[in-house]
Amino acid sequence: MELSQSTSMRQEMRQLLTPRMIQSMEILQLPLMALEERIEQEMETNPVLEMGEESGQEIPVSDAPEAKPVKEDFSDDERALVVKDNSGQSEDFNRLEQISEYLENEEFNTKPTTGARQRSGDDGDRDWKLEAMNNTAGRSITLAEHLLSQWAFVEASPGVKQAGRAIINYIDAEGYLRVEFEQIQKESKAPLSLADLEQALKLVQGLEPAGVGARNLQECLLLQLTALEQDPEMAKGHEFALERSLVTEHLKDLEMNRYPQISRKLGVPMEEIQRAVHGLRRLNPYPGKQIGGRDAPPVTPDAIIYYDPETDRYEIEMANDPSPHLHISPMWKKYLKERKGDKKTREFLSNNVRNARWLIESIQQRRGTIMRVIRIVVDAQRDFFDKGPEYLRSLPMIDVAAQLGIHVATVSRAVSEKWIQTPRGVFPLRRFFSQGTTSSAGQDMAWVAVQEKLKGVIEAEDKLNPLNDDEIVAKMKELGIDLARRTVAKYRKILNIPTARQRRQF
Repeated sequence: MELSQSTSMRQEMRQLLTPRMIQSMEILQLPLMALEERIEQEMETNPVLEMGEESGQEIPVSDAPEAKPVKEDFSDDERALVVKDNSGQSEDFNRLEQISEYLENEEFNTKPTTGARQRSGDDGDRDWKLEAMNNTAGRSITLAEHLLSQWAFVEASPGVKQAGRAIINYIDAEGYLRVEFEQIQKESKAPLSLADLEQALKLVQGLEPAGVGARNLQECLLLQLTALEQDPEMAKGHEFALERSLVTEHLKDLEMNRYPQISRKLGVPMEEIQRAVHGLRRLNPYPGKQIGGRDAPPVTPDAIIYYDPETDRYEIEMANDPSPHLHISPMWKKYLKERKGDKKTREFLSNNVRNARWLIESIQQRRGTIMRVIRIVVDAQRDFFDKGPEYLRSLPMIDVAAQLGIHVATVSRAVSEKWIQTPRGVFPLRRFFSQGTTSSAGQDMAWVAVQEKLKGVIEAEDKLNPLNDDEIVAKMKELGIDLARRTVAKYRKILNIPTARQRRQF
C-alpha cells in the first residue's frame, strides 16, 4: 500500500449560513419588547444608527469614499432578505426556508454587544434610559419579607424570635408551613427548642394575611374565621359556630357537595347550611398568594386588528413598529461623502453604515413576514372576530406555510411570542394555529372552539339536575360534535369545571 498526496481542483455548491442571515433569523423570532432592547444595544455601539421622526434615506455603502474594500457584491446567501411587494411569495422566502432547515440542526449563541456610548439621535435633552427606568415597576415584596417586617415588632424572648424567623423561612408561597418542627431544628444553624417553635408558630399565625402559617386547609380556614370574628365590621353576616363546625367536621362533605347529609347530621335547615357556606366562600384557601408572587410579564401587541366598514374586512396595523423611525445619521453620511477624517475612521464608519443597514433591512423583513402571516390568520378566522371563540377554525401551521410557499419552521418562528390586539381582546398569535375537528355540518372547528361549545352546554344546564358526562356527550352530538366521554372529562378539567355532583345546587 502506498500513500501519496496530490493537489486537485473541484467545483461544488455549499449552503453557508452567513452572519447576516443569522441576524435576520434572530430579528424574526424576537418579540416586540426584545426587539426594542436589541435596537437599544445596537444604537449604543453603532454611532451612525439613529431613531427619530425624520428618517433620512439610507446611504449605499458604495457611496462612501472607502467603500471599495467592503464592496456590496454579495452572493445569494449574503444578500439582504427583503420582502417583495409582488406575488412571488415563494421566491421571497426561499432563502429564509433554507435558514430554518439549517437552524433545526445547528445551535448559535450570539452575545449582545455592550457599550458605554449614549445613543445618538435628534432626541434633544430627553434621557430615554432614565425614562424607561422611571416607568418600570419596582420589584414586588415577597411573602417572607412581608412576614419578617411584621415579626420585627413582635415582643418575645430571643429564643422565640429566632424560632419565628426560622419558621417564616419555611412558609411556602401559598402561606402554609408544610415541614415538621424536627426538620426545622435539624436544618437550623442555631439550636431551637420545640417549646420555642410551638410558641413562635402561634405568634406567626397571628400575622397578616390571616391564615398564614397554617399546616393544613382546615387550620388555615379556622385561623381566618378567628381573625374575622375579632373585627366587628367584617364579622357581619357570619355564623361562626356553624361555620367552624362545617370546617372541623364536614370539610370533605362540603368538597363533594353533600349538603343534605350535612343538614341531617347537624340537624340544621338547608337554608342555614347554604348561608354558612356562602360565608366560608369569603375565605382564602391560599392566603400567601395575596402577597408578592410573580409579576405578570407585560404584553405589547405586535399588531392591531380592526374592522374597516368601508372595505368590510379586518385590517392590520403594526403597533410600535420601530422600522419607520430607524435610520442612518445624515451627519455621518455627509461626513463620508465629504471624505473627512483619515482612512481608518472612514472604514470604521463604512462598516457601521453597513451594519446599520443590515439591521434596518432585517427589521423590515420581520415586519413583512409577520404581516403576511397575520393576513392569512385574519382571513381564515373571520368568524372568530365576528361571532366569538366558538367559531375559531382549525388552522395548522403547515397550511399557512403552504400558502406562503415557505417552511413550516419559518412560520413557527414568525409567530413565536407575538401578540395581536383584536376587537375581542389581546391574544398570542400562536393561539390561532391549532388542530381541530369537523362537525357533522362539515364545519372546521378548533379544539378551543369545541371547549367553548362544551362550556356553553354546561352553563345552560338545569343547576338542580346537572348533566353528567354521558349526557354532555349526547348534547354535544346534537350540536354536530362527536366526542368521547373521556374527552368531555378531559375538557372539563382543562376548563376547571367540577363533576355533576359538585355542580348541583340545592
